[in-house]
Amino acid sequence: MHSVDASCIQQENTGTERTAIIGIAALTPRAVGAEAYWTWVRDKSDGMREPAHWAPGEPVVDVARFGIPPVQARSMARLQLLMLEAADQCLTDAGAGRAGGDDRTDVVVGTCFGLDRQYANALRIAGSGYAREVERAALTLGSPEAAENASQAADELRGLLRRTLGAAPHDRVGEMASTIPARIASAFGLRGRTLAVESADATSFLALAQAIGSLRAGLADRALVVTGQLRESGVLSSLLRSKGLLGPAAHADGLSEGVGALLLKPLAAAEQDGDRIYATIADWHVRHRGRPGAFRHEVSAERHRDTIRAAHRSAGAGTGTVGYVERAGTAADEADDSELAALEAEFVAAAPVFGTVRDRIGRTFAHAGLAAVTTAALALHHRTLPAHRTRSGPVAAASWAPPEDSAPRRAAVTGASFTGTLCHLVLEEHVPRPHTPRHHADRGRTEVARAVPRGAGLPEPIAVIAYGGRFADAENADAYWQLMLDGHDRLRPVPADRLDRELHYAPGALSLNRSYTELGGHAAVPQSPPRGTGIGAERYAAMDAAQRMTLAVAAELFGRRAGRPLTGRGLIALASNLGLAADRQAHVDGSLGELEDRVRELTAFKALSTPEVERLLDTARRTYGRPAGPTPDTLDGALASGSAALLAGVYGLEAVPLAVEAACASSLAALDAAMTALRNGTADYALAGGVELPCSARDMALCSALGLLSHTRITPFDTDADGFTPGDGCALFLLKRQADAERDGDEIVALLTGMGAANDAKSLIAPDVEGQVRAMRQAFAQVPHAPSEVDYLEAHGTGTKVGDRVEIAATGRVYGGPERTRPLEIGSAKGFVGHTFAAAGGAGLLRTLLALRTATLPPNTNLHHPNPALELDTLPAVLGTRAKAWPAAPGRPRRAAVSSFGTGGINYHLLVEELSPVTGGPGRPNALRDDEPKDGTGLPR
Repeated sequence: MHSVDASCIQQENTGTERTAIIGIAALTPRAVGAEAYWTWVRDKSDGMREPAHWAPGEPVVDVARFGIPPVQARSMARLQLLMLEAADQCLTDAGAGRAGGDDRTDVVVGTCFGLDRQYANALRIAGSGYAREVERAALTLGSPEAAENASQAADELRGLLRRTLGAAPHDRVGEMASTIPARIASAFGLRGRTLAVESADATSFLALAQAIGSLRAGLADRALVVTGQLRESGVLSSLLRSKGLLGPAAHADGLSEGVGALLLKPLAAAEQDGDRIYATIADWHVRHRGRPGAFRHEVSAERHRDTIRAAHRSAGAGTGTVGYVERAGTAADEADDSELAALEAEFVAAAPVFGTVRDRIGRTFAHAGLAAVTTAALALHHRTLPAHRTRSGPVAAASWAPPEDSAPRRAAVTGASFTGTLCHLVLEEHVPRPHTPRHHADRGRTEVARAVPRGAGLPEPIAVIAYGGRFADAENADAYWQLMLDGHDRLRPVPADRLDRELHYAPGALSLNRSYTELGGHAAVPQSPPRGTGIGAERYAAMDAAQRMTLAVAAELFGRRAGRPLTGRGLIALASNLGLAADRQAHVDGSLGELEDRVRELTAFKALSTPEVERLLDTARRTYGRPAGPTPDTLDGALASGSAALLAGVYGLEAVPLAVEAACASSLAALDAAMTALRNGTADYALAGGVELPCSARDMALCSALGLLSHTRITPFDTDADGFTPGDGCALFLLKRQADAERDGDEIVALLTGMGAANDAKSLIAPDVEGQVRAMRQAFAQVPHAPSEVDYLEAHGTGTKVGDRVEIAATGRVYGGPERTRPLEIGSAKGFVGHTFAAAGGAGLLRTLLALRTATLPPNTNLHHPNPALELDTLPAVLGTRAKAWPAAPGRPRRAAVSSFGTGGINYHLLVEELSPVTGGPGRPNALRDDEPKDGTGLPR
């Protein structure tokens, strides 16, 4: 096929606004700072001889500069420190500094696999079980000295693990990936959207896509994108090598470290504000082909070429105009060859310089895409082609001559993921246009004018066309709704295989390694894959429990569609903890040798001979369970975005997989990403939701250490509320634009009409009224109705006195007032199934959809004495304790809202309504037909 060049693409305004890169930060072990980074990548052409890693404690980051209390600093992940530094450098580079009070700057962080604090916490808690096996082995060794000192040795080992691995009350907050953007938001007063994302080695590209999508939707004025990859566990390289993504252990081509940041802004605004513009992102294209079986790179050169063509078509810039192509360099072997073949074929007319960031900073996996974009942007800014390698040998850096047709210099960046995702971006140099820079006073007036999201106006509603859920005792959505109608919680003692009472339960006591409660909304994880998925036993066994749960719920969701196909481009955005249990367990398994070394050094066993100690260790190893080495399936099962990639593969979807973490607001953050992609036209359908299983020794112990759990059971809005009870769960929703759903004849369950998001930019722990109000008001700026026309609020309802009081106060600020003609009904699913963390917003939305579908207001449970401090009468609002009919107001549909707030000051607010009973339409909810027979759930048969 012929290449796509300037002759076959019209050079015209595509209607898509360019995005300006106005700030850059780069931190690598070889170069720190944008200038040092440019010098390094400009002049280096030979390959990396050794993977680049920072020495322990480097680079030095002064946490005091960011106003971090010492008690929290002890629990901070190393990546959090480096990303704070990168954010500071990037904002400073852009001349932004720490202005504070910025409501319209998003912070998007991209990283992959666990953080050092996650691994340390996992090993510390799992090590307690290993210490017990050491004690038991000592008692059976046949040595009086060993038996006499067995208990002392176990206690000594546990103490040693606490000291060397660290242990502090804030560990649960400090280890979360979403704490990083939240910490950045707090440090610099950035109060827009804050979230962390992961998509394997395409993570950087998807982080950039999320940021640009928010800017184009008018939801933000600036976006700070920070990505990074650290080698926090020795097992990570083993997992990557088992998948063929790194060279052999003795090979130099291992995993390198790197962190960087870009500050983005719509081009017109950047020009108006007189910002220095490094380069502009003209457009981008990301695609994914779901294929059955293990995750693997795309090896079709033709699909690579299709991705390249699509990006240049949407950018209005032919491949023949490109002078430099930067390869992120994440693919390996056959996939690397097919990528290069596609690039050479598509760019044959331009004969550009080909470079790869992998030769300059090594394989940085999740960070590789942003590093490549940074390199291309700096090359455009300096009008210099970096040094590179050709088949004939190295070529030195050279001046970049301008195109003969006076067009701007252009560069392209390409990358891929081992899950099968392909990515391509088109960049242009900035050619200044005549304009009148705004004075600072003018900028202030503009920001006030943007209090209502620019361009958000009245966006098209998004239709929910299918759903599924699994929580506590409810194995599907219908059972979940029946559970709500029954009015009784499903909180009970967590099974012993999830919470070992001897090791990890201490009722009534605060401990760093034990939980003071044994209650949870435990949900059984399926032990076999759904029929028809074609997943073998070995692969299924290697999956994380969250992946298995997601697979089961997806089978329910797609079962409701009766096999109707999905066509076009899709997005699968799933909320999750970005460090899965399988990832942490792989680290624990790989650390057995380290634990054994520590046993050899215990003073309690000094009297034993070396052979006796080795026999003891051999016995403990057998009873503890010696882990097998990693297989190619191990990496797939340890990947947070693996849940999304798994669904794409099983159902053959052309849908890009993305994992999203925004603390307890993660599900709504994932839905927000999906809604934005649909409204921007970068997706034709989206599957979104969340999954997490916190009924585990690790989660319960870490939450207990900070006093977050209820000593009895979660009771939202009650006088006796003293914290939450954890719950397992998963909820998924299939979305389309309303017009597309009606065109395709899809049943429309309900409409998602507005989504607001904001960060408090204050405390990481304590909630803030103002931040929640901002999120609510942003949602209402997107709809034509007032808050007084919303009948029901599915509240976050964590069951903490402060959290409940702040949530109701914020609700009163927005929903209260004399225009409200009937009380706002408020409820929370958490009283029934517990707090499901990343899945919490999904649990709330599912309950709300089923309430709309059945015209039934769901009850609260365990609400015996509503807290008078909430002052519900002044709203006015009511907390129902029994299910009741939901009458529709004359002339308008039933309307509801869902709130979700997370640690780190992350706030999301979603507006939902039924399809209008006045207009009806192809997707009119069946529940509006009072004459249709219903089953015990209140749902149509």
